[in-house]
Amino acid sequence: MPAHDDHTVHLPAADTLTYLSGAEVRAACAEIDPLACMHETLVAHAGERTVLPPEARLDWTPPDGGEARSTGVPGLVYGGLTAVGTKITNANPANVAQGLPRASGLTVLFDPRTARPLCVMEGAHISALRTAAVSVLAARHLVRPGARTAALYGAGVIAREHALMLARRLPGIEEIRVYDAVPGRVAQFERDMGAALGAHDVKVTAAVDARTAALGSDVVIACTHTRRGYVERSWLAPGALAVNVSLDDFTESVLTGADRLYVDDWDLIRDDPYRLLGTLLRAGRVRQDEAATLGEVLTGARPGRTGDDELIVVNPFGLAVEDIALAHRVFRVARHRGLGTALPR
Repeated sequence: MPAHDDHTVHLPAADTLTYLSGAEVRAACAEIDPLACMHETLVAHAGERTVLPPEARLDWTPPDGGEARSTGVPGLVYGGLTAVGTKITNANPANVAQGLPRASGLTVLFDPRTARPLCVMEGAHISALRTAAVSVLAARHLVRPGARTAALYGAGVIAREHALMLARRLPGIEEIRVYDAVPGRVAQFERDMGAALGAHDVKVTAAVDARTAALGSDVVIACTHTRRGYVERSWLAPGALAVNVSLDDFTESVLTGADRLYVDDWDLIRDDPYRLLGTLLRAGRVRQDEAATLGEVLTGARPGRTGDDELIVVNPFGLAVEDIALAHRVFRVARHRGLGTALPR
């Protein structure tokens, strides 16, 4: 961890609020180990040292049609210095056609002593980075020995963060296969990411279809936002690790046919009315007592992989406390480096 990554936070003046732009958030994240942050947060969550209230969600139809949503989730992580705040995420799939990000958001940190808002920062990079960090952290503990090939569904922001994290932090990966249903996106991915991945001796291969991407891959990660499952159990090799950070790329055959299933929080899954895994859990098709959380694996309370041929599925829904914990570290780095704009209250 960086030398300044301690529990000291230099608070802004009482009459100001710090704003961190996307560029400043990225600069601060470059000095943080996101895997270590997610490890600490998942262990805290498993040890009931977090508070994660239910998500507030607003859906609406924009004036030109389509669908839009806004979600807000507060969260608190207890530790050497408490991290507390709120994650706000907005999304409209139609944005992509206008050259805008599908999703955007803000992360707001609070002073744990006074409850006053402390910092507002661009939240998209934090969300993408922690998502990739959780996936690769899970892979480091659950992938079979000798893994060489990974497959990514989707070629957007989340897939790019995963590709970089796989290349940098999952030893042995030599090839990343990419499939996207939108023509041209994989070619753009190759142009944008080829050099960065090549620096880690990882090559990018464009998959001709979704099935081809999965066949023989050691790690398969879904990074789309589809609500229609298409990845079948028969596509996945014995011993594969399949990670779903999307909505419903994996069909029921994958979720119920896994030898081992790991999630991040059972209450989130049980209460979720949108995704397949929640439906299967409520129907008894997936049983909590036959699966485990990532936090339980990290603490040693539950086993990880026990056989090279086991199909392991990881389906984290994403915890707001992960964003809050990472944002807290970003704020500490930003204060140390003098980043951010002081806004009058």
